[in-house]
Amino acid sequence: MFEKWLKRKPLTQGQQKERQARVWLEQHNIEIIAQNFHCRGGEIDLIGLSEHSKPIGPNHSAKQSRLIFFEVKYRKNNLYGHPAEFVTPQKQQRILLCAQTFLLKHPDLATLPMQFDVITFEGHQTSPEWIENAFGA
Repeated sequence: MFEKWLKRKPLTQGQQKERQARVWLEQHNIEIIAQNFHCRGGEIDLIGLSEHSKPIGPNHSAKQSRLIFFEVKYRKNNLYGHPAEFVTPQKQQRILLCAQTFLLKHPDLATLPMQFDVITFEGHQTSPEWIENAFGA
């Protein structure tokens, strides 16, 4: 009787690609701190921290974290356009509002530089396309 509760539903194609994107980003030194962050009216697929060098003098630099909000998009083919084209201005606005909610819940991260990136997959592509600074406030 309880066996049906123990069985998990198979992941949707979108969930599989989000998982694949997470693994790929972690291999590229992005620390994922949240996945599927929900807020009123929206969701952010992945939120990560990346270390980058910041110049502090002519011959010196320091490591600084950057907060990155990721939207992951998958399309079986490009008959209707590139997956990134489905991150419409309306979708971008929902992501921006959701990011504000995330920052209100995590004020310690609010002072970090941030960016909004899109990760896309097409067809059977195993390595995604990473579009950095795809949109912003």
